[in-house]
Order: sequence, then structure tokens, then C-alpha cells
Amino acid sequence: MRAIEVARYGGPDELVPVEVPDPVAGPGEVVVRAEAVDTIYVETQIRGGWGERFGYLPPFVPGGAAAGTVVSVGPDVAGEWLGRRVVAGPGTRGTYAELVRVPLERLIPVPDGLGLREAAALAHDGVTGTGLVEGIGIRPGERVLILGAAGGMGTLLVQRAVAAGAHVVAAARGGRKRELVRSLGAQTVVDYAEPGWTERVGGPVDVLLDGVGGELGTAAFALVRDGGRASLHGAPSGGFTPVDPAGAERRGITLRGIADLQFPAEEITRLGALALAEAAAGRLRPVIARTFPLAQAAAAHRAIEAREIAGKALLIP
Repeated sequence: MRAIEVARYGGPDELVPVEVPDPVAGPGEVVVRAEAVDTIYVETQIRGGWGERFGYLPPFVPGGAAAGTVVSVGPDVAGEWLGRRVVAGPGTRGTYAELVRVPLERLIPVPDGLGLREAAALAHDGVTGTGLVEGIGIRPGERVLILGAAGGMGTLLVQRAVAAGAHVVAAARGGRKRELVRSLGAQTVVDYAEPGWTERVGGPVDVLLDGVGGELGTAAFALVRDGGRASLHGAPSGGFTPVDPAGAERRGITLRGIADLQFPAEEITRLGALALAEAAAGRLRPVIARTFPLAQAAAAHRAIEAREIAGKALLIP
């Protein structure tokens, strides 16, 4: 089968198409023919040199989620899985490939009426976003600032917060991304690439959902009112937002971070199933900005790193 391999850490050009043996399902596993492969920003960081901290040592096939059809099952797996449309959920390894070996505990059935590309676009961000919203709680009338609102998860968080009855302040970079988040229901839209952007937020916020980190996250955190809540889960700017926990405690601010979004397999499948059901019912829309042939994974990573993608980028085997 065809796959993408990283033989050494480095730039996007290290994503090289290769031919590798087809995977064979072992006990408790299935093999899925991938029809759409999810991509997330952290995969560019893993490829660039962060692999060891995530357990990826070269050479490796990158990727952590995909959607497709089960084409074979392990010796102890019920045959009823054959032919089923599924998501290979977060924690699956080596999904930048035509065929993916998936543990049963990572499988999420795709509901009727939902396309596999849409399902793949929800594979990571649907799980994380649903868990984030459940954990932080968003109440009607609250002012919610979403940093990185035009990203794959940001677009889902905008929709979730709007549905919860919040006043959504969406922070995104550039006119195209601002228009996207406005179309998703954000009532206030600001460009955090412009000087003085925090002044246009319109005052304190009850909830901060920070998917960016760094200096932008620090500026956004200063807007959280005493007694508010903040999820500091993003680091595409190079690091998570640094916050003094003691200072936050004195202000009564509840802090959540990336550690609160590391879910066990059974929670991943629960959250993933909820996100897929919401999408199938038309209440949640993943924004698929661009698709790339699997062999052009390097081009996808370049576009992600250049912040060119408003929504999700998918790889199509």
C-alpha cells in the first residue's frame, strides 16, 4: 500500500510517499481502508522534531485519525464490523496511509447521513472540542472569547458556544477567516494580527478558549473577569499561554489546560460519537477548507504552518 513516511525530523519535505506492506489485523483489531485522513497542527510539530515527546521516532508513518471502511478483522473480532463506515479515533497510529490498523477500542461508527470526509474532519477536533465544552461549561448570556476561532477546532467551538446561547467573540487572523467565523454565528469578530485588538473585544469575558498560546494568549487572558474560566489548550505559536496559577486563584479564575483534554479510549469514543451525531443531525458543521492527495502531505503541512487553512485540511488516499 501507499503511505507517507518521515525518515528523519525536519521540514515538510521529510513527508515522503513510500510503498509499505499492507497491515494485518491482529487480535482486537481491524483494518480500515482510509477514505479521508485528518490533519492537525501538532502533526507538523511532531514532524519538525517534537516526535520523541509523543512517542514517534523516525522512521514512522505520521497521523492519528482517519475515516473509512473496515475491510478486514482480527481473529477474535466479530465479522459484523466488515463493511462498516468508521472513524479510527485519536490515538490510532500511522493514518497517513491507504490502510490503517485500528484497535477496536478506537473505532467510532459513522452515523447514516454523514459523509466520511466530514467524519474525518471531526475525528480529532470533534472529540477535543466536545470534551472541552463539557468540561468548561458555557452558559446562556456569557461572553466567550475564542482565540484561533477559524481553525479546525475553533470553528466547532464557535458553533458550540453560539448554540449554548453565549455572546461569542471570535479572534482570527485576516479577512477571509473573520468572515468565516462571522458566518458561523460569532457576534463580535476581531483580528488579533492588528494592534490594539484586545480593545475591540468590548470588555471582560466570562470564558476564554485559547487555542493559540504565547503572547496572544497572555493578552487574551488579561481580559478574563474575576471568577471566570479559561481553557489554555493551544500552542501553535510555540508554547502554551504562561499563567501564574496562584494569581489566577486569587482572582477566582478556573484554569484548564491540555492535560484536561487527554482522554482514555472509552472517553474518546463517547465524545467522538456525540460529535458525529450532532453533525449528522445538522447541528454541527465541520469546515473543510482544503483537501490534498495523500502523496501531497508535504503541501498540506506547508499550508497548515503558513496559517493558510480556514477550517480543516484533509488528506485523501
